[in-house]
Amino acid sequence: MNTTLQLHVVLLAAMLWNLTACERRTDANAQEPPSTPAATPKKVETTPAPTPAPSSKSVSLKLGDRAPMLREKMRNVDGEMVTIESSAGARGTLVIFTCNHCPWSQAWEGRIAKLGNTYDPRGIGVVAINSNDPSVFPIDGFEAMQARARQLSLEFPYAMDVTSNIARAYGAKKTPEVYLFDAEQRLVYHGAVDDNPDIADVSQHFLKDALDALLADQPVEVAETRAIGCSIKFR
Repeated sequence: MNTTLQLHVVLLAAMLWNLTACERRTDANAQEPPSTPAATPKKVETTPAPTPAPSSKSVSLKLGDRAPMLREKMRNVDGEMVTIESSAGARGTLVIFTCNHCPWSQAWEGRIAKLGNTYDPRGIGVVAINSNDPSVFPIDGFEAMQARARQLSLEFPYAMDVTSNIARAYGAKKTPEVYLFDAEQRLVYHGAVDDNPDIADVSQHFLKDALDALLADQPVEVAETRAIGCSIKFR
């Protein structure tokens, strides 16, 4: 074999090894975003209520769908068992998929706590759900959830989805990702909290506007946005 042919064989073998190595990577080992969200994240995409974006091939709730798994029991940070149904309010229900470790969740958690503490007494029941596998990030474990709830002074449940099946039933993929239902448990808003993880740069308050519209018995003007965050670490 001449020198040129030998060189081609070596290069081809190296390319095949690199391709195989890439395919062996798993989501659990995928690198998370940096410790703080990017200073200039992508603009949150919005869809007006009359023309919602088409659903993807994966299971996902559509506007008007009823909330699933209402009676699935979850362990709340106070040690008691709760369900989405037991957390529901007379005027509606806000379901928030979040976690401890994700820098995007950390960026929005103060606003989530404030909104939940404000609207829960006004008739919108609120429940935050952690569906992550804590073996991937131990900070997503139950004791760390209890500490985070105390730190944020949460006045609504922060519960653990021990099978990740609730997240699957809702089609949730990111943390944070929010679902707002009316009094009949029909979806009226899904997506992001607002349009920027940096509170100083927020210009559109998607979730707050949806909550106010629901309480005023008005249609939600922007009913779907794209949630930005870390991927849920499914069990």
